[in-house]
This record gives sequence, C-alpha cells and structure tokens, in this order.
Amino acid sequence: MQEQDQSSKIKALIDASTKVLILQPDNPDGDSLGSALALEQILMLQGKETELVCGIKMPGYLSYFPGWDRVSQELPSHYDLVILVDTSSLALIDNSIKSLRAGALSQRPLIVIDHHATPASIDFASASLIEASASATAEVIYNLCKQLGYKLNDAARNALVAAILSDTLGLTTDNVSARTLYSIAEMVEQGVSLANLEAARRANMRKSADLVHYKGELLKRIQYFDNDRIALVVIPWSEIERYSPLYNPSVLALEDMRLTEGTAVAIALKIYRDGKITAKIRSNQGHPIAGVLAENFGGGGHDYASGFKLYGSQDSDSLIKSVIAKASELLNAGNN
Repeated sequence: MQEQDQSSKIKALIDASTKVLILQPDNPDGDSLGSALALEQILMLQGKETELVCGIKMPGYLSYFPGWDRVSQELPSHYDLVILVDTSSLALIDNSIKSLRAGALSQRPLIVIDHHATPASIDFASASLIEASASATAEVIYNLCKQLGYKLNDAARNALVAAILSDTLGLTTDNVSARTLYSIAEMVEQGVSLANLEAARRANMRKSADLVHYKGELLKRIQYFDNDRIALVVIPWSEIERYSPLYNPSVLALEDMRLTEGTAVAIALKIYRDGKITAKIRSNQGHPIAGVLAENFGGGGHDYASGFKLYGSQDSDSLIKSVIAKASELLNAGNN
C-alpha cells in the first residue's frame, strides 16, 4: 500500500511538471546511468523536457550506453522537478548539492527512486520509492512504469536491461529474483537483444596499450591481508588525474582482485589531491559484507558492491588499517 501511495505521488508530481532534472549520484555506475537514460525517454513520451545531470563527469567505461555523453555537469536555467536515481543518501550527491547552490534541491519537488537498503538520509523528498528487494534501480523504474501505464520505447528498454545486467553482474548476484527475470524476459520479448547489449559492453572494454600496462602496474601493487581474504589497492591522485578520463582505475583492478584464490573482499581506495578518499568495495559470493563495511565509513550499497567517500585531511594509513580491521571483523562474525 505504501509503494502504491508513493507511486501515485510520483505520477502527480510528473503530471504537474514541465521540465525535469534527472540527477545521478556522484559515483555513477551502470544502474544510475541506465536508469537516468531510461527516464529521459519515458518522460519524453509523457511530453516532458528533461536534463540529465551528474556532479562528476561520466566515466569512460560507461560509454557503451547510448546517450552517456548527454549527461551534463551544468545545471539547466529552469527545471520544476528533480528525480534522483540510484541513491537516497545526501553524502552521495555532495558535488551536485554544491553546484545546485546549497538549498536548491529542497526548494523544488524531489522524487527519489532507489533500491539500496542503506537508510535514507534525504528527509525533504516529496516522494520516495525505495525497493530494497529489487535487483537494481532500473527494475524499480520498470515496475513503476507498468504500474502507472507509462510507455517504453526501444531506447528505454535497452537502457533498463543494460542497467540491470550491470548492477547484477550479468544476473549473478543474490538479489536477482524471479521478478527480475520476468522483467528482463518481457523486455526481450519486446525487442531487446541481450547479445547486442553484451557485444557493445565487450567492445567498450577494449583498452589502449598504455592502459593495459597501467593495469599491470596496479595489479602488482595489490596488497593482501588476513590470509589473503582481503585484497586492497591504493590509487594516488597522479594516477587518478592521468587515467580516469580513459577508465576508472578502481574498476580496472577490482575484478582481478576478486578472482584471487581465497579472497573474500576487494577494496580499491582512491586518494585525491584535496584529501578526499573514496572506496569501491566488492565482495565475493558467500561473503555479503560490502554494504555493512561501507556503512561503517559513512557510505553504503549492496551486500556485494558498495562504496564510501570521506572528506578532509584524512590519514590514509590509519584509514587503511581501520578498513582492514573492520573487514576482518565482519568476515569473522559471519564465519567467512
């Protein structure tokens, strides 16, 4: 009943709007981008103008999503509704809040659509649809469209399916349900080609020789702790500055880190020039600690994929020790 009430509120807010700002978190991924691109198409079919915005530049590894380059870091001169996708945490839209000139988010109707179980920290939303049982925010959006009778075009369906596949690592995570598979099947029946989506993703994975060599250097720097159960790599600002326009250095290393024999959790820390530290955390099947680990450092996410972001002059060595200690504690608590 509560979800139906929120869905009705969302429809009323969309009906009353003219131009919609579709906002992603400051750590965009395949689910946030695909959800935003799908909403762009869905709202266009409802006769709305839209603007796609993110607090940071879209990382190049997401360029297999058609329309990824339409996401701007600049605000439109006018908008009368904001839809925030794939997060309900204020901490994950810090950059956007700054560019929105502080209180602007709370001065317009705001819809939050998310699927993370992390407690929401945005208390001024006009409507919030958060389904922790969904595999991805894109799945929440698909279900919402079915409920409200919103039409999907080919571009919207392709974006939603690609987003779900991205967030579920190809439908292999624990939160993939029968409903997830039904949603995918319905969109495939309506024309989505899984083969074409995968071909586009794989084509985008091709890397320059310089990037391949850098990946080799990253892998050499991986540190292992707690009998190899914890893998960690630290990426300094000089490498962020050089390689991020080509590929997210964390993403470049994490999958190989997870494939190490005996490793339960992989952690990539990026150290920025201004003292900010961000983390991407990925845990392997049977070790669902990623979300809880990130929450301990002010972040959040899924059981198997999460992250956090810290500001100020952080002592990276102390932080690394704290992260490793907490990861070991969580693994031991779960007898992992």
